[in-house]
Amino acid sequence: MPTETREPNKTRQTRQTRKTRKKRRRGSARSIRSILPARSTRSARSARSTRVGRPWLDPRDLWTEALAGVLARPVRSALTTLGTVLGITTLVITIGVASTAGNQIVGRFDALTATSVTVTVPRTLPGQDDTGPLVDWSGTGAVRRLAGVESVAALADSATTNSVQVRSNDVTAPGDTSSQTLGVVATSAGLPDAVRGAMTAGRFFDTGDIARHDQVAVLGDQAAELLGIRRVEDAPAIFFRGQSYTVIGILGGIKRERQLSTAVLLPPTTAADRLGLRDVTRVLVNTSLGAARQVARQAPIALAPGHQDALTVVAPPDLSKSRDGVQNDVNGLFLVLGLVSLVVGAIGIANVTLVTVMERVGEIGLRRALGASRRQVAGQFLLESTTIGLLGGVIGASLGIAVVVCVAVVKDWTPVLDLRLALGAPLAGALVGLLAGLYPSLRAARLEPADALRAPS
Repeated sequence: MPTETREPNKTRQTRQTRKTRKKRRRGSARSIRSILPARSTRSARSARSTRVGRPWLDPRDLWTEALAGVLARPVRSALTTLGTVLGITTLVITIGVASTAGNQIVGRFDALTATSVTVTVPRTLPGQDDTGPLVDWSGTGAVRRLAGVESVAALADSATTNSVQVRSNDVTAPGDTSSQTLGVVATSAGLPDAVRGAMTAGRFFDTGDIARHDQVAVLGDQAAELLGIRRVEDAPAIFFRGQSYTVIGILGGIKRERQLSTAVLLPPTTAADRLGLRDVTRVLVNTSLGAARQVARQAPIALAPGHQDALTVVAPPDLSKSRDGVQNDVNGLFLVLGLVSLVVGAIGIANVTLVTVMERVGEIGLRRALGASRRQVAGQFLLESTTIGLLGGVIGASLGIAVVVCVAVVKDWTPVLDLRLALGAPLAGALVGLLAGLYPSLRAARLEPADALRAPS
């Protein structure tokens, strides 16, 4: 064989050595893979992503960092929280006091008006000249038996008795001032309770006086003052239409049908005999709370069965609408103050959070350099502002409720507190803090690590 085609022995040995080493490395690799547990492709991809991606921050760690940031400057945090406290306190006081005052006003309205029912009786039926009285004086007994009725009285007056010249003595002398023009009204014995009045002197006529047709009279307190009669122990007399009547009492403190305080009140039998006042013209009914509308539907039937449509009933308005109107008026008057306070508190939180971001530029740069993401930096500052707002909401709600209760105790009112308000106030404070911290947290997240580290501290 020629010398050119033969391969040198040294070169051949070198190639064989290389092949042997490769086989050994492959065998060792296979043995290692056989010993180690097999990894899935997904686990390997997850491990690579863990090595390359941002470190994950636990929510508890984020809350701890935010709380440490708030407590690092306690005086500044307290002053910042004060704005939210004032705003939430004002809101709670406004709504609480408005609800309490509205309930109190409606309660007083109940006592004076909401329990009053008036039935007006025409003298004759429409289209008929004379059918007799629609309502008899004894009809008040049927109304008194209705559920919810506390007192009832019937009245009779006419145009001819609205202006009667009444004298307190039977002697007419020059310059005599005891003669007054007063109204005369016939009424049943239950009038003092029906008009919510009280006898300031003497007594009111009773069923015995009515049955005997006694010529007695009761004066309204202002009528007695005009006639100069202050005592009834000496049985003073008044005179009108040529008849004398003994004054047996003075009725004062009239809260309903105030015009009766300047009138002369007669028993119905006496008024029918002397003045011709026979027909009942009005029936006054006082009810318990909540029964007025029911009594207003039933009273005409009890007074004039079969002719109830001819009677006119005046009932109090719906109390729920009145209560809502009062509360809405008071709320609208003061709610603006609470909203302004909340806006001021939000501006304070935003300003302090922004100043805090500027002061902690170096810290932000260090966190970013160590691997913190923009979202984590923004979340930390956003959580700090939300915590301040939440603390302000809790403190403000507590102070507001305490003030409402104190005002109710001082005024001897019943405090009205809405549970939704007490629970919603802290959430409102947290929302204010969240909105106020949006811009500062976004600004902190936009800081680059290199620029933040180079910034002067």
